[in-house]
Amino acid sequence: MSGPGDGSGAGAALAGVVREEHGRIVGALVRRYGDVDLAEDAVAEALEVAWQKWPVDGVPPNPGAWLTTTAHRKALDRLRRESSRTHREREATAMIDVPAEPLGVVDDDRLRLFFMCCHPSLARETQVALTLRLVAGLSVAEIAAGLLVEERAMAQRITRAKRKIRDARIPFRVPAREDLPARLGGVLAALYLAFNEGYLSVGDASGSRPDLADEAIRLARQLVALLPAEPEAQGLLALMLLTRARDGARVVEGRLVLLHEQDRSRWDPDLLAEGRLLVRALLAIGRPGPYQVQAAIGAAHTDDQVPWAEVVALYDLLLTLSPSPVVRLNRALALARVEGPEEALRLVDDLDLASYHPWHVARAHLLGELGRDAESRAALDAALALDPTPLERAHLTRLRDGA
Repeated sequence: MSGPGDGSGAGAALAGVVREEHGRIVGALVRRYGDVDLAEDAVAEALEVAWQKWPVDGVPPNPGAWLTTTAHRKALDRLRRESSRTHREREATAMIDVPAEPLGVVDDDRLRLFFMCCHPSLARETQVALTLRLVAGLSVAEIAAGLLVEERAMAQRITRAKRKIRDARIPFRVPAREDLPARLGGVLAALYLAFNEGYLSVGDASGSRPDLADEAIRLARQLVALLPAEPEAQGLLALMLLTRARDGARVVEGRLVLLHEQDRSRWDPDLLAEGRLLVRALLAIGRPGPYQVQAAIGAAHTDDQVPWAEVVALYDLLLTLSPSPVVRLNRALALARVEGPEEALRLVDDLDLASYHPWHVARAHLLGELGRDAESRAALDAALALDPTPLERAHLTRLRDGA
């Protein structure tokens, strides 16, 4: 516990609570009051109080509980100010000291929040954005960057989604077991983006938010337990585990280390073994889906000698299941290991990805392989102009400068 006047300690503690508890607190308030806007506003007000009080009074022994209680009080204050909702105030006041009953088939507020955000009446891209905002606590700017959308448009999308949840009275619960598969696609997509924000954070100078990545893995495990016959849930879990296993080698002494240059002794052997075991089991099932194929590609990259022809074949399969320019870009980079950089560069140049900085990085790599160094440096300049993360910026600058 930080003492009074310890402003830096209070700020670090509050940042930690926001990362670890945001989804749980928002979920608890939505469950109590049935209003997404009320819940989010109350959490924001509670955070403001914490920013004011904690540096002066010290961080409370249980900051998550303190923040939850304060948010509940702020929600009640808001209800009291709205006289037309006095009946809701009485109901909320009566519930505030009563333990909540488990809802649905899983007693986890964050998982229920996922399913509410991923209601079939919401568009898929809206499901993902809303989940990242409410569950993961990402800012609108972070979500917009992660989804390659303009920030103002993303703010409007999230506002409309919350209004639709309110007006349509979308329930805050895990749906009946027979309804779960229809929601699964949105939940998996939101979980994967939350994991990616944790693993490759665009909003954190360290380049990662391991708490968020681990929370996504925890929720993925719950989904697998909830839907053991759904191989895509297992595929996503395997993909997360294999990616997370490499985290200790990805950034060393503040520098980004590319996969083929990583010290494998820094990889987590338990996560690696679990992910590889899941991939083998899924291959035996023979019901491939996009997450399973991505997990198989990830597993292939953990072999001592990467089987590049197999990786290309897996990308070919992925293109039949989930075609996208980004998949084609990654396939081209794998193909360069089999057929050389010239054919790969031709494929990359055919892609309409000029606003995507990894496309310029890929071009820089292939141009460098072909000895076209001036063009390679120009491609790196183009990548740097597209606002990569701080870690990526430092890495790309070193590449461009030959350091």
